[in-house]
This record gives sequence, C-alpha cells and structure tokens, in this order.
Amino acid sequence: MPETLIPVEATLRFNEHTLPCPDGLTLAALLDAQGMDANQIATAVNGEFVPRALRAQTWLAAGDTVLTFQAIVGG
Repeated sequence: MPETLIPVEATLRFNEHTLPCPDGLTLAALLDAQGMDANQIATAVNGEFVPRALRAQTWLAAGDTVLTFQAIVGG
C-alpha cells in the first residue's frame, strides 16, 4: 500500500522566521502583513536587492529568503 503524503505548507524565510507563502504573495504585501515601515527599510530577496519601487511587483515563492535591513543614506 503506498504511503499517504501529508501536504506541506509552502513557506519562506523572513529575516529569522519561517512564514507561510501563499500563492500571489508580493514583497510589498509581506512587508505590510508584518507591520514593517516600508519607507524605513531596504529589502533583498534571495540575496538580490529589491528597490522600493519594485516591491509591489516582486512575487514571492515557496523557499524564498527575504531579508530586511536598515537603509543607510549619506557618505
């Protein structure tokens, strides 16, 4: 008799946390759901910087790693 596979919820890594990754999730929606002030942080998905203007059109997928960090301006 074949084993019954238990469905595993699709997840992503957000900073140090594992979170659900539903279909159609964008980076902007994830930040909003986590209560992040999107104007005060910089973001990267899978090690690639994502500009603020592209967050609403950056689709996330199961297994992605999203990092937020304090944006530093000046020089």
